[in-house]
Amino acid sequence: MAKTLYTAQATVTGGRSAGHGVSSDGALDVQMRMPPELGGEGGGTNPEQLFAVGFAACFESALGTIARRQRVEIGDVSVVSRVSLLPTEERGFKLAVELEVELPDVQDPAEATQLVAGAHAVCPYSNATRGNVDVRLTANEQPVP
Repeated sequence: MAKTLYTAQATVTGGRSAGHGVSSDGALDVQMRMPPELGGEGGGTNPEQLFAVGFAACFESALGTIARRQRVEIGDVSVVSRVSLLPTEERGFKLAVELEVELPDVQDPAEATQLVAGAHAVCPYSNATRGNVDVRLTANEQPVP
């Protein structure tokens, strides 16, 4: 087994409808609430929002790693992350993700898609979801295969 670099720990009580989540260091402290789109009152965050923020932040870091390795200047990158909750035929639920990546300093569409594809290969969230969650990527508004 590989050496552990870091372990995050958080505790949630009350679930997604009326819960409270806090990280072990107290830096993250959130009220969990069901969004109005799912019949809730809103007024807090939900697991899909937390996943969207985590995936976008991780992906941007992975993109920075790929750019440094290739000695490419990518500028102030922006990642818009959408995490959708979908029903399954078995009456369960699954997620789908869309990441829209904007690389302002990369003008060549082929280079932009190659950088995003490289980030997708090394990002821990991408590796955790691969084969289990549909992930659609765009780089400067171009689809990434």
